[in-house]
Amino acid sequence: MSETAREQLALGPVTFLVRERFGVGESPVWDAAQNRLWWCDIEAGVIHALSLGDGTRQALRFDEPVGSFGLAGPGQLVVAFRRTIELVDIATGTRTPLAAVEHAKPNMRFNDGKVGPDGAFYVGSMDFGSPGEPEGRLYRVTQAGKVSVLASGVTIANGLAWNREANTLYHSDSRGQMWVDAWDFDAGTGHIANRRRLRDRDEASGRADGAACDMDGFYWSAAPSRSRINRIAPDGTLTGWVDLPLAHPTMPCFGGADMRTIFVTSLNSGSDAEGRDGVVQFRVAVPGVPVCRFGVPQQA
Repeated sequence: MSETAREQLALGPVTFLVRERFGVGESPVWDAAQNRLWWCDIEAGVIHALSLGDGTRQALRFDEPVGSFGLAGPGQLVVAFRRTIELVDIATGTRTPLAAVEHAKPNMRFNDGKVGPDGAFYVGSMDFGSPGEPEGRLYRVTQAGKVSVLASGVTIANGLAWNREANTLYHSDSRGQMWVDAWDFDAGTGHIANRRRLRDRDEASGRADGAACDMDGFYWSAAPSRSRINRIAPDGTLTGWVDLPLAHPTMPCFGGADMRTIFVTSLNSGSDAEGRDGVVQFRVAVPGVPVCRFGVPQQA
């Protein structure tokens, strides 16, 4: 892959939106109605928000890890805590339980999660560092609190994203075998089928972490082991990447008025990489697939 091909992916420089150290900065979510970017610091149990209009910051603090979250009804978020899925009031932080699971091992928790085109919340669990076969799973949670298991045998569930047509679901395991898979997706029922391998472990391009899709069907995947974002075609071909000033980028999301700004979160770089933490942004030519809202199917 040539330097020219890489540089063309980012229209202009990569700049810091927030220069701040988070333990595990993750789950960026664009809130178009409020011109606001959300993200979480997982182990700290904090959900952050930044208004791009006036720079106002907000933080919702909890007494347990926040694996991921998505936009819900007016003034609400749907949040994956350690083992529960709950609705959270943005103004007060009040939690309303919706669903819960019993993880197979005591040290497990929820990890990457997003609202799908069918309005359900999709969330994976992680089983990193425990003995035995990995017990992580991928779940689908409806507005009524019904929980379904879609996949199992995952070490760290990650990389959830849907294409523009909402007929393909992407999912990755960011530890263990480190793969990216794709399924056929039914936006009417949430049913998935025809699982296939998109990419296998590739140390040269970096392990796959959080991801998002653009409107042309390309899959943008964070590579924390290579300090970059990879752009992957629907057939699994690596078409290019954007090098980042972050030591360990964790997840991209598309946002901005035209959905052509990519925001990227990061995890703690350690004391040997001062200044390489925070949230960065860069412009791209192709807009991203808009985020969905919990309980609201895309076609509604």
